[in-house]
Amino acid sequence: MNEKEYKSPRTKRSTASYAPKKYYKKKNTEDYTDNQNNDVPAAETRGSRTREIKRTPVKIIPLGGLNEIGKNMTVFECSNDMFILDCGLAFPDADMPGVDIVIPDFTYVERNRDKLRGIVITHGHEDHIGGLAYFLKKINVPVYATRLTIGLIEGKLKEQGLYGKVTLTVVEPKRTVKMGCMAVEFIKVNHSIPDAVGMAIHTPAGIIVHTGDFKVDYSPIDGNIIDLARFGELGNRGVLALMADSTNAERPGYTHSERTVGESFDKLFKMGEGKRIIIATFSSNIHRVQQIINCAVRYGRKVAVFGRSMINVINTAIDLGYLDVPSGVIIDIEMMNRYENERIVLITTGSQGEPMSALTRMAMNDHKKVNITPMDFIIISATPIPGNEKFVTRVVNELMKSGAEVVYEAMYEVHVSGHACQEELKLMLALTKPKFFIPVHGEYKHLKKHASLALQMGIPSENIVIAEIGNVIESDGNRMSVVSQVPSGRVLVDGLGVGDVGSIVLRDRKHLAQDGLIIIVIGIERATNEIVAGPDIISRGFVYVRESEELMDEARTLLNDTLSSCSYAEMREWNTLKGKMRDALSDYIYQKTKRSPMILPIIMET
Repeated sequence: MNEKEYKSPRTKRSTASYAPKKYYKKKNTEDYTDNQNNDVPAAETRGSRTREIKRTPVKIIPLGGLNEIGKNMTVFECSNDMFILDCGLAFPDADMPGVDIVIPDFTYVERNRDKLRGIVITHGHEDHIGGLAYFLKKINVPVYATRLTIGLIEGKLKEQGLYGKVTLTVVEPKRTVKMGCMAVEFIKVNHSIPDAVGMAIHTPAGIIVHTGDFKVDYSPIDGNIIDLARFGELGNRGVLALMADSTNAERPGYTHSERTVGESFDKLFKMGEGKRIIIATFSSNIHRVQQIINCAVRYGRKVAVFGRSMINVINTAIDLGYLDVPSGVIIDIEMMNRYENERIVLITTGSQGEPMSALTRMAMNDHKKVNITPMDFIIISATPIPGNEKFVTRVVNELMKSGAEVVYEAMYEVHVSGHACQEELKLMLALTKPKFFIPVHGEYKHLKKHASLALQMGIPSENIVIAEIGNVIESDGNRMSVVSQVPSGRVLVDGLGVGDVGSIVLRDRKHLAQDGLIIIVIGIERATNEIVAGPDIISRGFVYVRESEELMDEARTLLNDTLSSCSYAEMREWNTLKGKMRDALSDYIYQKTKRSPMILPIIMET
């Protein structure tokens, strides 16, 4: 069935010069019909006996998103065909100093690039699209996603110089994309960003349902409710395996509707009357931004937007029609000072206390445009991601020190999750009735808890697979098990370097951060092997030399004695000489200070 060609309003003028004549293609998408023959049950019953039907096996290979939060990426492989579901990033842990982002290891896909048919994306969050541009630099294949997600991907490709070089295809829910012998059906779900979808993967071995990130919201802001009916239809036909979001598997009950946040905003706007209102939230939460704009219009306020990611997402959402903003409501940052404080709402990034975010810079009095005063009413509309609590608390403290009133976390219902809680997870299991269950998207405790919910719903323990990244999970429709392992892990991105920071570099960075550095410099006359300069000692991050002159003098004396004791042969073997100086000084420093700085000997030939 032919679909209308989609073009972003922002790119109409420039698409004519692209290598593929049409930038957006639809030829591989089609209406879903129940006539497909690739989801026939894998066994048929005759009398009292069940005869297993052997089918072409399908492989599920998670390369990210298991035993971790973020970096979601899964490979589906059948016969000589392969496709990828999501390609996200994760943010670095505290033990990764200097690292900007973390992306999956693409080695396995690169080795099998001839099989790759394309990439399908569930939604536009960073943990699902953030690694895409890095992958497409290596292997240029078509990308299939919903309309808003494609718009956000465009922005990523522009940053990496790939805009116009990759085929991007808009796929609406209830459509399918052919991936060789497999077909991927897009199914509408609710999440904290519009246009989120789950996937039904139709394979020769049976149907695999992947929920993506989802929750069940019966009153979503955009009116598009999760397509529970389709999940139920698939369940009635027979689902081989369910792969479901485990992020909130530990939380009982149901996730609240996003509309509850809008009701809280209305109350808080009344409380903030006479003050400037500043709201920090996730840049991708377009529904929340819409509710902030609605409140601003209701109370006669203008809206200014801060933060690069927030500006980019809002501009994309307005261009594509996902944000309804009356003319004149959003004003340029430069015009903000023309209005009284009580007529302004600022929407900003920084809800997680990120050091370089706009809200953090405001809190530290380091923002060029905004100074926090007692006339500010600040709402942090997010719950801290595990590990970020300390950063958020620091920002709240600094904002309060400036006299501002701060609303955060559970003080009011200013945030709801975009992920399903236990009762919604049970509902998904009940609707799809899977033969096998694979919990995904979460740390091990989340996967384990989700597995226990599946047990409660009647799925046998032997049919539940708690996998790790790199596992090859194979099923022929009758059985499912982990059969092998492929290269997997994390690739660290630091500036323009991708993968050049490894475990050794991280170890050295942590060593330097914890104990500092001592550099030993000596000059040696090569012809005579005599020391003509030094040893000089330079300290960085260990001790302040001017306040530790006695320690430095004793260390210098120790090094002179060490060099004097070296034989003629050792003086000529510089690696040996460096090792003797390093060992001697290391033992001495630890004895005196109980510290172990990195020691770097440098020998200069004269």
